[in-house]
Amino acid sequence: MHDLLPAGLGLRVQQSPRRITRAAVDSLEQLIIVTPAKWPDKGWSQLPDGKHLEALVRRAGVEPERRIWQSRLSNRLATGLTLGRLPEAAEGIDIPGAYPLLRFAGELAAAALQDKPHKLGLTVLGLSADESASLVRAMVLAVAAHRFQLPRYQSGKTTRSRTLTLKVFGLGERVDVGRSLAEAEATNLARWLTAQPPNKLDARTYRDALEQLSADNGWRMRFLDEKQLKRLAAGAFLAVAQGNASADAGIAHIRYRPGKTTASPALALVGKGIIFDTGGTNLKPFRAMLDMHHDMAGSAVAVATLLALTRLKVPFAVDCWLAITENRLSADAYKSRDIVTASNGTTIEVIHTDAEGRMALADTLALAAREQPELILDYATLTGSCVQALTERYSGVFSNRDALNQLLIDVGRESGERVWPFPMDKDFDDDLKSSVADILQCAMDGTGDHIHAARFLQRFVPDNIPWVHMDLSSGSRKSELAQIPSGTTGFGVRFSLSLVLDHGETVKQTANAIKN
Repeated sequence: MHDLLPAGLGLRVQQSPRRITRAAVDSLEQLIIVTPAKWPDKGWSQLPDGKHLEALVRRAGVEPERRIWQSRLSNRLATGLTLGRLPEAAEGIDIPGAYPLLRFAGELAAAALQDKPHKLGLTVLGLSADESASLVRAMVLAVAAHRFQLPRYQSGKTTRSRTLTLKVFGLGERVDVGRSLAEAEATNLARWLTAQPPNKLDARTYRDALEQLSADNGWRMRFLDEKQLKRLAAGAFLAVAQGNASADAGIAHIRYRPGKTTASPALALVGKGIIFDTGGTNLKPFRAMLDMHHDMAGSAVAVATLLALTRLKVPFAVDCWLAITENRLSADAYKSRDIVTASNGTTIEVIHTDAEGRMALADTLALAAREQPELILDYATLTGSCVQALTERYSGVFSNRDALNQLLIDVGRESGERVWPFPMDKDFDDDLKSSVADILQCAMDGTGDHIHAARFLQRFVPDNIPWVHMDLSSGSRKSELAQIPSGTTGFGVRFSLSLVLDHGETVKQTANAIKN
C-alpha cells in the first residue's frame, strides 16, 4: 500500500433476518434503533426489554420534535443506545440515498460513533421493506464516512483503526449493500486524496499513487509527461505547467477494460488535478490560496469513480484522464495576453492566469475525445462564481445536450448529491471573442464565469460526443453535507454512478437523439 493511499474501508456488514435478541444487544457496544417520526404502536414490544426502554425514554421526557436521543444500558458493556426518529421529509423515500435520508443517517452515525465502537448494531421498526432497505444503505454510507479519518501528520504513534462491524437485525430479507460499500470506499478515497497537504501529494507522488492504484486494480496506466505533451502540441496544459519548479506535470491516462475487450471506452472520466494553485502571475491573496491543495478534487473524484466502477465489475470499458500540475508564480509562468495553441488547434488568448483549470482541462478533454468515448464526464473545482451561485450545498452541471438537464437534476436528487444545470446558449461565446486568437480564456469582468468556463471547455469536445461538466462547488465544506462530515466531501462519485448505472440507457437515448 502506497503511503498516500488510505488503508481501506475497514467496515464489515453482517445481517440477521431475525429480531434482535437480548443476547445480541449485550454483545454490542452501540445499538441504533430507527423508527418513523411517529413511534409505531407495537414498536417497544419488538425489542428485548422493550418496556424498560420505553420507560427510559418516557423518564427522559424526550420531546416529540427531537430526532435523536441517546442513553446507555446497564449491561456488562454498558451498550450505548441511539434512538433515531426518521424526519418526515425522508419518510416514504424508496430511492437509496436521497438527501434528507442521507443527512439523517449522517446525524445518527455521528452520534453513535462518538465512543469509537467496533461492534455497532442497527434495527429498524415500523418502516416498509423498501424504506428499511434505503435506510440500511444510507447508514452504511454514513458510518463509512464518519469513521473514516482524513490524513493526519501529528508526531508520535499512529494507531491503525480496527475494522468496525455493523450488524443489521430484523429486516427479514437481506439487503444488497455491495454498491453502497463500493461507493463509500470510493468517496473516502476522493476525500483522502483531496485532503493531502501539497508537499505530500505533489505531481511526482500523485503519479506514484496512481500507479499503485492501477497495479492493485488491474488498470493500464500511461503518463503523458511534458515532453510527450509537447509532441502532442498540448499548449494550453503546458502554459500552466511552465511556471512549475520541476518538470513533473503531465496527464495520466488510466484504462479499465473488463475481460479481453478492446472496444472504445463507453465512458471517459476527466478530472482537474491542480495540486496547488497560487493563481500564477495573477497571484491569489492569502485566504484564497490557503486551501488550494483542494484544487485537485476533480481528479480525485474521477479516479475514485473509476475505482467504484471497477469494484462493481461493470461490463464496459472506461477511460480516466487526470490533468496533474501546479499553477505557480515564477519568472517562467504564463502571463496575461499570452497566445497559446491547444492540441485540437484552437488558439487561446490568456486573460487571467488564475483561470488555469480550464487551460489544463482543454487539452485533457481534447485528448480524451480522440478515443471516441460514448460519454465524457469531467469534474473540476473550476470557478468561485459557481460557489457564489449555489453555495457549497449544490454543484453546477453543464452539458452539450440540453435535453439531459432534467435528468441531471433527477439524478442529483436520487443520489443525494444535488446539482443544478446552467444555461449553455451559444451567444455566451460573444463574451469570449478575441481579436487576436480563436477564443479568450475567460471574460474580463468575471460575471457568469462558471458559464463562460463551460462554454470555453465545450470547444474541446466534439459535437458528436455527449459531455457533462461538473463544477465542484461542493468539493469541500465547513459543515456536514448529507452523510459526509465537514471537510473534503468526495462529491460526484455517487452522482456519477447513479447517472451511468441507473440511467445509462436514458442518457444514450437522450444524448444521441438531440444535438445542440
